[in-house]
Amino acid sequence: METHPAIRPVGFIVYKFLNSVFLGLSVGAVFVLYTPLSPSIFSAGGIGLALGTVLVATQYRRILVPKWFFRLSLLVELTTLTGVAAVLLFPLDLSLALFIYIGYQITFALGGYLVRCETLLMVSVDQLRKLDVAKQAGYLVGMAAAWAAYTGLASFAGIEDRAAQVIALHWPLLAIEFAVIATLLLAFNRDQLRVASAPLAL
Repeated sequence: METHPAIRPVGFIVYKFLNSVFLGLSVGAVFVLYTPLSPSIFSAGGIGLALGTVLVATQYRRILVPKWFFRLSLLVELTTLTGVAAVLLFPLDLSLALFIYIGYQITFALGGYLVRCETLLMVSVDQLRKLDVAKQAGYLVGMAAAWAAYTGLASFAGIEDRAAQVIALHWPLLAIEFAVIATLLLAFNRDQLRVASAPLAL
């Protein structure tokens, strides 16, 4: 089967690769950012995440279309960009930790929906294979880059404080997130988004 005309397969795969690079690079930072949060916050957040995921699922009949997939993907990336910028602009305290945590919960609540949409849009088994390989490759590249960055900051720049390391890492994260958003915008055919109103289906 052909890929849905609303999406450019190569562009979308590049977008997901960079998205996974960002994820791999940032995964260790959240443990430092979440330090001020109490265990009860994570319990409440888990309840909120479950309820948010259910709410999104109840709207599938309306939002399981290319237009909403693009809009909600962009919302996720703009939420992520806002979180990265907040780390660079504000002190690492409880307020910032809560802000970052809420942002991540919003993106996680949309995670299942986004995966379902990309599967329905890509359709082709070969394209899905390339997509999943690109995701894992990006994640590995990101984690390797994070290890190199933390090692370099400690060994060569003399920055051993964990908070300072995380803040320093957010500068490349900011650049990568801008690239992620740019590739997301290029991964969709805007004309097709306007006319593709039928729900996605196998």
